[in-house]
Amino acid sequence: MIISLVNFTKIRDEEIQRVARAINRQAEEDFEPYWSMGARLRLEGEVGRKPRPQRPAELRGDAILYLWDEVNVDDALGYHDATSRGIPYGFVFTELSKKLGEAWSVTLSHEALELIGDANANVLAAGPHPDPKQKGRTVFHWYEMCDAVQNETYEIDGIAVSNFVLPLYFTEGEQIGGRNDFLGSRLRSFGVNPGGYVGFFDPKKNDMDTWEADERARRRMKLKSSAGLARRSMRYRAIEASLALR
Repeated sequence: MIISLVNFTKIRDEEIQRVARAINRQAEEDFEPYWSMGARLRLEGEVGRKPRPQRPAELRGDAILYLWDEVNVDDALGYHDATSRGIPYGFVFTELSKKLGEAWSVTLSHEALELIGDANANVLAAGPHPDPKQKGRTVFHWYEMCDAVQNETYEIDGIAVSNFVLPLYFTEGEQIGGRNDFLGSRLRSFGVNPGGYVGFFDPKKNDMDTWEADERARRRMKLKSSAGLARRSMRYRAIEASLALR
């Protein structure tokens, strides 16, 4: 997969290229060996004064990611989603990254990996409810690569990038000698590390829901929701509505 990266921010293209190279190394050397899925970010020239995801003139690859400063772009309803033509796209808002207290390179890494893992935001994995009070009843987790460990980062060539989960994360029970995330934390299958959260479809409620590990994660979710970025929930509600009409 080639992901066209378009810079509509005040950040110099030279800095964007440094970050893109680090994330390309992450995708090739760290992510793909575990997931057998890879991609490369490629910086393109912008067309016009703002992103137009439904008419992506800058698209030269299979998907497109826009860098934008403020959360005020028309149709920017999600971090990554698909256009009406089925082209996966996403936004990285540098101002929101500041509010979340993370480098924009981490946000870009996060969104790029999740675009690779589930480009059309339509994959679910059956697993236990993340809240221990629910005693492990089955829900359907969003297939997100970074949300559960999104408070954790590491560096490649001096650039901060996001930790991510490994395939064993989406399996019930723990495997001897297995790891559930790249940095090898104590993350359990379908679990959530401090600062992280997970989203899921809850059959009992017949609705989408999220579970946050702590106050930092709740603040993060509140900021994303206020910016209109709860894209998974919005996308799946649209799918539910279409199914109800059949």
